[in-house]
Amino acid sequence: MANPVRVPHLALNWHPAGDLVITHASGCEMYDNHGRRHLDFTAGIGVVNTGHCHPRVVAAIEGQARALLHSQSYIALHPPILNLAKKLASVSPGAIDTFFFVNSGSEAVEAGMRMARSATGRPNIIAFQGGFHGRTAGAMTLTTSNATYRSGALPFISGVYYAPFPLPFRHRIPADEAAARCLQAIEDMLGTQTRPEHTAAFVIEPIQGEGGIHVAPDAFLQGLREICDRHGILLISDEIQAGCGRSGRMFAIEHAGVAPDVILIGKGIGSGLPLAAMGTSRALMDRVPYGSQGGTYNGNAVACAAALATLEVIEEEGLVQAACKMGAHLLSRLMALASQFPGMSLDVRGRGLMAAVEIRHADHRPATAEVESIHARCRKNGLLLLASGQEANIIRMTPPLVVTRAEIDEAVDTLSAAFDAVLT
Repeated sequence: MANPVRVPHLALNWHPAGDLVITHASGCEMYDNHGRRHLDFTAGIGVVNTGHCHPRVVAAIEGQARALLHSQSYIALHPPILNLAKKLASVSPGAIDTFFFVNSGSEAVEAGMRMARSATGRPNIIAFQGGFHGRTAGAMTLTTSNATYRSGALPFISGVYYAPFPLPFRHRIPADEAAARCLQAIEDMLGTQTRPEHTAAFVIEPIQGEGGIHVAPDAFLQGLREICDRHGILLISDEIQAGCGRSGRMFAIEHAGVAPDVILIGKGIGSGLPLAAMGTSRALMDRVPYGSQGGTYNGNAVACAAALATLEVIEEEGLVQAACKMGAHLLSRLMALASQFPGMSLDVRGRGLMAAVEIRHADHRPATAEVESIHARCRKNGLLLLASGQEANIIRMTPPLVVTRAEIDEAVDTLSAAFDAVLT
């Protein structure tokens, strides 16, 4: 990794890619303090699904800010939180109809862990290798996408176990074989590491985001649902990055025809304002003791107003369908690009507007240095991308759902020039 950026008076311990300062943005375009345009294919790490500063979201924020900034929800409720909960219930899968609002994805994960253990009376939770769930104590315990994130955070909380996630390209096997192997490994875990009657929940990203846009095969999610049903284990779907339309369905797990017991929502729900939620059925939520969840700013009025406007924009502007259509074009362009470098091993994968190109050498060594150089060239040429994967050899693309065909072509053309310069 390149030397970390230093900015006076600001802690940048998360290794920012540079000292870029953005002053304003609209749609998929961002402008820096020198007036230079940047094409944003990060969406703030999957946050601004409706695009930067969507007029309807901005209007909702402005209107709510004039009416009420904050009312602590245990003292007095407000219309935005009531309307948002009702709207989320109408778009959530299965029996999920009751929501607890928090400020960040990490908090939603923590709430889901507490709820699962409390509702089932079981102590253990199974997460998946390569997953990213946040940086608070419980969420970081579930996170294994990169050992760097865990450095200095030990010891973690107890009662967490890790199952393998299907990685066909990594292990050079077909997707159905990868799914079958991982399901068998889970069966083995339930006989050797944590018995079913001690296991409260599985926590899974249907599409691993920070881990490298690894899409769980539908058969794997269906098999996992069957295991949960057989043993009374809760299935928690972490949709913090993949949800809110990004995958081409409202929630990514729906591609497999599977309904989770608990859903974790964040990032794209607020179009840039801090908001997240843990949702489940009323019957399951009622098994949680009063007072076991809480927080001063949970369900902030302005953030809830932004989220309600976000969901309305996603629905009325057809952004779920747009993610399917534009995502197909993006993946098609990336596959065509990857085919031009037979001397390297490239894997293009994704769903909707979650796409990645993993780059390895012909002998399958990770092309870490090459990917760093590609990122730097794209950034210099006005294209913002994300790196991911434990070996930092994966280029991740998560543009706003309002991205146009022309903007996708511009981004891939810029990426192609960087590939030509680095990989040939």
